[in-house]
Amino acid sequence: MLSDRVFTVNREGLTQLSVSLYFPLMQPIHTVVMTSLRPIRFRRRRAAHTVESLTELLGALTLDRQALRASDAGSVVLERNRIAIARAQWELSYALIERYIPGPAAAQSAA
Repeated sequence: MLSDRVFTVNREGLTQLSVSLYFPLMQPIHTVVMTSLRPIRFRRRRAAHTVESLTELLGALTLDRQALRASDAGSVVLERNRIAIARAQWELSYALIERYIPGPAAAQSAA
């Protein structure tokens, strides 16, 4: 077997043996059930913010996130902050679109 030039050991047997020897040393996987905190879709707020105010809001939310991470905040708090950042980014994108691409009313009046 070991002195043979051709390897005659059953590979499946070795794999099963190594898994059975290694299995007791494996750590169990712990999972946490999380509920979805985010809405299905973002909706525009009635009082639209300016591009500048949304940029400031994003900066403040980012600083908050860094502070939360540094203080080992819980997953729920981090998720709420992530959603607030995503909402602010979404509103900023629409504010930029409204600023630089005129709406249908402005296009019709220009024609």
